Order: sequence, then C-alpha cells, then structure tokens
Amino acid sequence: MSRVVVVIPLEPLHAGTRFAVREWPLHVTVVPPFSTHATIDDLARAIAETTAGVSAFPVTAGRGALFGRRHDIPVTLVDEDARLTGLHAALTAALHPLALPSSERSFQPGPYRPHVTVKGERRAAEGEVLRLRQVALVDMAPRSSPGGREVLATVELAPAQTG
Repeated sequence: MSRVVVVIPLEPLHAGTRFAVREWPLHVTVVPPFSTHATIDDLARAIAETTAGVSAFPVTAGRGALFGRRHDIPVTLVDEDARLTGLHAALTAALHPLALPSSERSFQPGPYRPHVTVKGERRAAEGEVLRLRQVALVDMAPRSSPGGREVLATVELAPAQTG
C-alpha cells in the first residue's frame, strides 16, 4: 500500500527526487493525500490521460491565510481560476477509483481552496503570477521516514498556447 499526493510544483520536479518534509518544494495540491494499492505506472497513466491536451497556464497568488486544524499553517491562497478548479475535479475523478476506501475523505465534495504552503522563507507573494506546467505524483512516506518524500512520476502539461 502507498500513500500519495498529486501536486503542481512551482518549479519542475523530476522522478526520483527526494526531499525532507520541511523542504517540500513550493506547490499547489490538486489531489489531497490518499492511500492506494495501484502501481505507480497505473497512477501516472491516469494522470497523463487526464491531463492530455491540458496546456500549461498561469494563476495568480492571492492573500495569505492560515490553514490546518489549529489554523497555524501559513499559506498563500491562489486566486480562483476555472482551469485549476477543472484540473482538480478531473484528476480527483480519475484517481478516486484507484484509492482505498480508507481515503474516502480525500475525495469528499466541497470547495477546492488551492494554496501554496509557506516553507520557511519561501512563499508565493500576493500578486505573483505562478506558471503551472507540470503535475507530480509524490510518495507521502511517514513523516519519520529518513528518506523523506519522493517524487514518483511527473507529467508535463502541453506548452501554453499563444495568440
């Protein structure tokens, strides 16, 4: 069984890259963490099929907020964008059948609040244009794992259309 999350990194990631929990690269989560028995190939294929034809696109960083159960995790909200909301909905629908029933909470309908979690001094500044170009599947190994998180697969979005 694996526990994974699907994110859009603000800087490109590469499969096999590892990082400590506190050193997460800045990203927007598009599918919250879920448990699965599916293979990495099956998950990557579902992501690739769902994003086929989706072009890279910009979004704008909004105001700051506090997330978490205790409202103590600083984040920068991402301004509402139909493309991002649509990508979230499509990936959630595609990956839900691959999730274990214990992960049902990750797939509950509700408002999608895209955001970038502040990591130390690293953050998305209000008004900053964030270019979304890639979707990454990341292993959510236990927080205590000495190897930290690992990027399992990445899918590039199509080049942004001009004109």
